Amino acid sequence: MLYFFIIAKFHEKEAKGMKWLKTSILALFLSFVFSIGNNTAEAITSSECNQSSVVKKSYINVPVATLWKEPGSKRSIDQSVLSIPVDMRKWTSSMSNVQKRIWLTGKTESQALYGQEVQILRTKGEWVQIAIKDQATVKNKYGYPGWLPKEQIHTGLLKYEKCPFAIVKARTTHLYDDKQKKDLEISFNTKLPVISEEQNWVQVNTPTNQVKWVKKTDVNIYTSKAEFPKPTGTDLVMTAKQFLGLSYLWSGTSAYGFDCSGFTFSIYKSYGMHLPRDASEQYKRGKPVLKTNLQPGDLLFFATNHGKGKVHHVAMYIGNGKMIHSPEAGKQVEIISIDTPSYKKEFAGARRYI
Repeated sequence: MLYFFIIAKFHEKEAKGMKWLKTSILALFLSFVFSIGNNTAEAITSSECNQSSVVKKSYINVPVATLWKEPGSKRSIDQSVLSIPVDMRKWTSSMSNVQKRIWLTGKTESQALYGQEVQILRTKGEWVQIAIKDQATVKNKYGYPGWLPKEQIHTGLLKYEKCPFAIVKARTTHLYDDKQKKDLEISFNTKLPVISEEQNWVQVNTPTNQVKWVKKTDVNIYTSKAEFPKPTGTDLVMTAKQFLGLSYLWSGTSAYGFDCSGFTFSIYKSYGMHLPRDASEQYKRGKPVLKTNLQPGDLLFFATNHGKGKVHHVAMYIGNGKMIHSPEAGKQVEIISIDTPSYKKEFAGARRYI
């Protein structure tokens, strides 16, 4: 009897062992099947956003492109931004005195960042007139117009156009070839399609369909424009403050220098909000606000003829009776009282956009 009892228990344990083994194999099989399904879904998604644009488009192919009022030769110190590669640091540092910066007034129009889509208006020799599509203006229905060397744009079918995108939130950052070798230095607000993400890196596509890497800590990633978070006034002010001390640059819209409206335009743009490019047109948008009801993030406008003439300057209110702005050639982004005499007498009104 003992013999038969032992044999029975052995077969019982063997049956339980087989049941456990069968269950484990089934679990592994199902895990494999689901893994294949998920990978297939990811591959399909990647494949869908990997499709090239159907129509050829034109994009800025330098870190920052400066748009000029007229085509043709410029000063010798301007050569560093008239070719490829563009060297914004060399250019801005070469304008070491106020006179060299004031010279740009009326000669440059605006700036466009790496990867921005533009509309070609006409060509003249080695120069091309374009309109920057996301810079609204009454000057042209396609966007802010200006001339630049033809070689600074690329026209073609862009890959990954429908993929998520990365926007630079640091003042500047670098693209990398292999996560070790630095390539281009790019500016705040530069937007590029995302190919893939890793723990510390983001793989992006360039205007010429080259694959580069950027540090994940230097960018924000969004799947669509609708995903932009609505900023608070404090958000706008904190973003603006990171540029304190940056020298004013006529027509500037990059982290290498802003003009007054380029500064406010760029801060709002970093949150997916597109104000008109110029101060006089920003003034016509938004909700009018009394000076006694100002909130952080509101824009303050200043005009000739004691505030009754043409709007010529814009600043951002930061609270406690102070404003931040990019004032004029020879000065830097600064915080001052809204009652500073030279500005107080020209105050034309305030506008709210959030």
